Amino acid sequence: MQPGVLRALEFDKIVEAVKSLAVTPMGAERLARLRPSVDPQEVADLLAHTTETTRFLTKHAGFPLGASAELPQILSALAIEGSALDPHQLLSLASFLDSVDDTRAAIRRAPGSFPRLDAASGAAASFRGETSETRDKIDASGEVVDHASPELKLIRERLRKQRARLRSTLESYLRGKETAKYLQDQVVTERNGRYVLLVRAEHRSAIPGIVHGASTSGASLFLEPLSTVEINNDIVAIEEQEREEVRRILLALTDKFRGRAADLARTIDTAAYLDVLQARARYSDAIDGSEPALSGDGALELQAARHPLLKHAVPVTIKVIPPSTVLLITGPNTGGKTVALKTAGLLALMAQAGLRIPAAGGSRVPVFRSVFADIGDEQSIEASLSTFSGHIANIAAMDAGLETPALVLLDEVGSGTDPIEGGALGVAIVDHFRRRGATVVATSHYEALKTYASTSDGVTSAAFGFDTETFAPTYRLIYGSPGRSLALEIAGRLGLNQTIVSAARANISAREAQIAEHLAKIDHDLRALEHEQRLVARERETLEATGARMRQREEALGAREQNFRRRLNEDLDTQVRQARREIDQVIGALKAKTQAIAATAGRQAVTTGETGAARGDARAAVDQVVRRRLEPEGDRQATHPPNLRAPEVGDRVMVGGLGLEAVVTSIHNGTADLDVRGKRMRASVRDLHTVGVAAPVPSRIKVSVELQPHDNASADLNVIGCTVDEAIARAERFLDQSLLADQRVVRFIHGYGTGQLKRALTGFLQQHPLVARFATAPPEQGGGGVTVAELKD
Repeated sequence: MQPGVLRALEFDKIVEAVKSLAVTPMGAERLARLRPSVDPQEVADLLAHTTETTRFLTKHAGFPLGASAELPQILSALAIEGSALDPHQLLSLASFLDSVDDTRAAIRRAPGSFPRLDAASGAAASFRGETSETRDKIDASGEVVDHASPELKLIRERLRKQRARLRSTLESYLRGKETAKYLQDQVVTERNGRYVLLVRAEHRSAIPGIVHGASTSGASLFLEPLSTVEINNDIVAIEEQEREEVRRILLALTDKFRGRAADLARTIDTAAYLDVLQARARYSDAIDGSEPALSGDGALELQAARHPLLKHAVPVTIKVIPPSTVLLITGPNTGGKTVALKTAGLLALMAQAGLRIPAAGGSRVPVFRSVFADIGDEQSIEASLSTFSGHIANIAAMDAGLETPALVLLDEVGSGTDPIEGGALGVAIVDHFRRRGATVVATSHYEALKTYASTSDGVTSAAFGFDTETFAPTYRLIYGSPGRSLALEIAGRLGLNQTIVSAARANISAREAQIAEHLAKIDHDLRALEHEQRLVARERETLEATGARMRQREEALGAREQNFRRRLNEDLDTQVRQARREIDQVIGALKAKTQAIAATAGRQAVTTGETGAARGDARAAVDQVVRRRLEPEGDRQATHPPNLRAPEVGDRVMVGGLGLEAVVTSIHNGTADLDVRGKRMRASVRDLHTVGVAAPVPSRIKVSVELQPHDNASADLNVIGCTVDEAIARAERFLDQSLLADQRVVRFIHGYGTGQLKRALTGFLQQHPLVARFATAPPEQGGGGVTVAELKD
């Protein structure tokens, strides 16, 4: 690709935008060299990697990559044999290598399939041993710690002792009555690496020692007492030993990284590539990009394409589909023709560079070997047109360098000269590139080119629409329309004297006026057809969306019914267990009473075996009820006694096919309403077997399902103070109401307390079919005392 073309289509600005998203200097350096590929397989691989990375970032956090700006300098220093990195450089290198290892681990742990990312990150080597040792020997402030080596520990212990001895000696001068009066200040300072006292100049001889300098005013001298000279000498010598040992430690750490030069190079390369992938994916997300298909038949089809550098770009669909290989765009000035031309070229270049493009699904692009653009003097969208000679020179260069498959973009082809000659030249230029096998997108006002488009095979015409009332551009491309320039209408709208506009209109010949009127009628008919098509498409989308919502509602109701049945069975199991406990309690009481009576009568108490047998008999009776409810329908029906009389309100009945015992609460037209241990259900009278008259039973909690929508449904449910059972029951009703009210995000306020309510609600939400996901609320919304749930659409 020619650099001039990349500038003309502003691909360099795309490169800068992507480069700004890099997080490592190596990744930024690679992105600065980003160029379109002309190899179809490479382009397919680039797009696949970008799309997979985009999918990863949509579901997970970004790669934990990180590197300081000085990393390239660190790597250069590492390449010098015998050199030692300083502590901060070693920490920086360790942080970078750990971030690469963390990225590789994050990709491997991520649920889902990311084979390309897994393969790319797998090339990196792990340096955990080296980085752990580095962090163990160098603290966060960049200091080599005492335990970095046994020798360093001994050296620093000696150094601390000597400094303590020196400090004690100097403090004796500060406190001594005979010496303190000669001091300028009661402090110990350092001069030329030696610890000294600040003595008044006039008392120079009062304290024997070595003068290391004077203050700026000369009133004070920096004096090292003779009694501390030897101690200072020892400290200087020990400090030198410390520096040597520290350098030895740093060199040893550096050599451990240097010794794995091949692994390090491969890891750096991997990090750079992952950084490039992440930057490409993030840019794709920023422009709402999608992956185009690569067409093998040369078709260029960009659905609802947007120029990525314009904030408020109007989507435009650009299509050059074989057997057509030329698209001629006409229409009014300021209508968007040049933007459309640049959009087509720029999006083709982006796709070939592995970038997703700002266009709707269904877009497809060829892989062009050459892309040429004659758009002014390589100007930006806002710049003015170039001269005629500049156009011709540019087109001649295109013809000389053309390699198919090629994309040729011609803005106002043939302009800048006499309209008749310019139109003839424009037709010849477009047709020449068509015959050479190029895909051509051109813009023009010339009638000669409009005629060429309407009479030539392989050429499609399209025009940008305009408002018939205001003549303002709509920026919508209408295919099949030859288009009108609207020069006189636009001139009048922009404030040109109407006398001039009227005179110009009078100069148009009758034949030209007829053509213009014919073109206007075609434009009107095409706009009407396009409007009808949009209405039909919207109706289709509405119907499809309604159908999808109905299917989702049906699935949700089915899931809710299953959930209700499950909870009904669980409730029955709970009641059976409660009955067993009550039986055990009765038998226990009976045993106690029997033993008491036997003791009173002087007889032996009832044995444990006897009471155990009684307990076993009672439990067997309960188990028999459970088995009867769980046995197959045929077996149950075989054991049911014949229905001697029709059931009546208040009767206890067995429900055939379910094995449930219930009480009849009402009968209407052959259907009975039943109470099944506090739960309501309905069954045919024919399926009921009367077993007796219901005894009075204590009131029980009843479960009902209300399907009526609630107005002003709240998005919050406060269950603080509820028992677990109460909270679960309220939560079930609350989710049903939220579904009917189209409330998709709800909050459960359970407080902190013992955490029992939160745990119960968590288990409930995990199993509920209406819940898509849930999480603890952020701190500003209640934190751990509130759970936020998102319902399924």
